[in-house]
Amino acid sequence: MRLLSYMHQGQECYGAAIGEVAVNLSRSRPQLPTLAEYIGSGEYLKAAEHAKGAPVDGPLDTLHYLPVIPRSEKIICAVRNYMDHHKEVLAAGMHRELSEQPPIFLRVWRSQIGHNQPIVNPKVSDSLDWEGELAVIIGKEGRNIAKEDAWDYVAGYSCYNDASVREWQFHAKQIASGKNFEATGGFGPWMVTADEIAPGRELKLITRLNGKVEQSSHTGHMIFDIPTLINYASTIFTLVPGDVIATGTPAGVGWSRKPPLVMRAGDVVEVEIEAVGTLRNPIVAGA
Repeated sequence: MRLLSYMHQGQECYGAAIGEVAVNLSRSRPQLPTLAEYIGSGEYLKAAEHAKGAPVDGPLDTLHYLPVIPRSEKIICAVRNYMDHHKEVLAAGMHRELSEQPPIFLRVWRSQIGHNQPIVNPKVSDSLDWEGELAVIIGKEGRNIAKEDAWDYVAGYSCYNDASVREWQFHAKQIASGKNFEATGGFGPWMVTADEIAPGRELKLITRLNGKVEQSSHTGHMIFDIPTLINYASTIFTLVPGDVIATGTPAGVGWSRKPPLVMRAGDVVEVEIEAVGTLRNPIVAGA
């Protein structure tokens, strides 16, 4: 099942993508006003049943998409979590040791935008870069989650573009300043529920800029797998429904090129993940 968040007639809604249309699941559930709350209730496991007879809000290609989870409590992002990307960083002359534990940082929810919504290139930057990633959405609350139990906490998967404002990322060793400009993180178009994808399945990931493939890899190149990321993050803080773990990007980012390749106003970036879908975002100039 594909679950998504969107605006309809001025209201924030969530629903299911059935064929080429969106059916509204939130209209009859005022007690569960957001997709995160729907997931947290466990009712999302019955989404196929709930979709039967639900009102249709229109074709998918006409929606105003929101980030899949519009206001996650936590957006946890893994750093240098693909071996091919780690080698790319070394080849570009930046010395980085492999960490014994997953390096992570946090994004704020205002930094995110939905499918087909514009990523804003801030006026202070001339180095906006793409990072196609698989996003994991947490389905139930947990703390100190054992690796062997981690898959039970996954509600589903989505596409993520952890777009990076590189000058600001490199201001200091802590990179979060370059990862949290408003409207720079694409998240969508929907969440594919975990029952659709076998735990640990290797998924092909492709990022395109203006139709040209810039990243082509698969999730089998992760250094720290999804259970390890869930175990590590849940040791630090309680994971709650709607939390997001962006699992890192593979090789092929723009800053490592000579000369660097960046995104500019007028460009279109797409992140496609096997069995999940394609996230598309145009690039616009910031005011």
